[in-house]
Amino acid sequence: MKIVFFSTRAFERTSFPAANAAHGHSLEFLSEGLSPATAILARGAGCACLSVGDHAGQDGLAALREVGVRLIALRSAGFNHVDLDAAERLGLTVARVPAYSPHSVAEHALALLMTLNRKIHRAYNRIREQNFSLEGLMGFDLHGKTVGVVGTGQIGEAFIRIMLGMGCRVLASDPYQNPRCVELGVRYVPTAGLWPACDVISLNCPLTPQTRHLVSDAALATIKPGAVLINTSRGAVVDTVAVIAALKSGRLGGLAIDVYEEEGDLFYRDLSGEILQDDVFVRLMTFPNVLITGHQGFFTREAVAAIAETTLDNATRFERGTIPSENLVSISHVVSSSSNA
Repeated sequence: MKIVFFSTRAFERTSFPAANAAHGHSLEFLSEGLSPATAILARGAGCACLSVGDHAGQDGLAALREVGVRLIALRSAGFNHVDLDAAERLGLTVARVPAYSPHSVAEHALALLMTLNRKIHRAYNRIREQNFSLEGLMGFDLHGKTVGVVGTGQIGEAFIRIMLGMGCRVLASDPYQNPRCVELGVRYVPTAGLWPACDVISLNCPLTPQTRHLVSDAALATIKPGAVLINTSRGAVVDTVAVIAALKSGRLGGLAIDVYEEEGDLFYRDLSGEILQDDVFVRLMTFPNVLITGHQGFFTREAVAAIAETTLDNATRFERGTIPSENLVSISHVVSSSSNA
């Protein structure tokens, strides 16, 4: 099958050909993102492979279908950037990578938490300037703290195991309790019960209509004063304007994010020579207790290799009519989705 990749980055032009040795597909890599205008570039391809930055709305999907595309292969676990209603009407199959390396994202969440808490990024810059002062660098022991985890799919479970190993007490919130987490002694509570009880809250849930702006003004009003919020899931789970207000008031003690709700115009691009037009994001960057990375939680050798393999395997199995059900995405999937972000 011919597969056209939209929004490809340099590392994908290496990882996908390596994985394709076992599949034999014809691969074409485009730097352009998907739009109704660029969809024509997929002419003759049976599959269009999309990144999380590709907005696959009704018009873009219709344009892909018109040029012969039958499979939308997502090289991500998340699928909120695809109009699934339109895909179903157009007869397009949508497949994702439900799991690649949950440890990659969970470990990145830990790195964000530790860096923000112990001010590693600030200390690093000070030392390079021969400033050895400790003023403003004090953190807190994670041992003995209460950590809240929203979403206990594979990533959430991996993060929970890390936190338990560090001597933390863990509370969790998820519509579907993970029996492995229950066996570990994790107590499930309603999401509203996490905010006032936890010193650290980690978001590991998918973006659905139910989780959009889950972290809102109302939620932040009840959060434990000084709590730290970590988001490695999807940007729109957090209402950024509400978070800025909580940071300004001092209610929120710190924020570490690898995702941002308007990241499509920012992440994966070198904008160092430009003036950023997103005033909300620029304001967020002014806080000393905010740490931001550019959606790199997945970015390990193991995860990149697994993403390539599963994506191409989805294409191979599509031709055979044997794509695993957990890899398929549909409207019913959104309704019944558990938190395997």
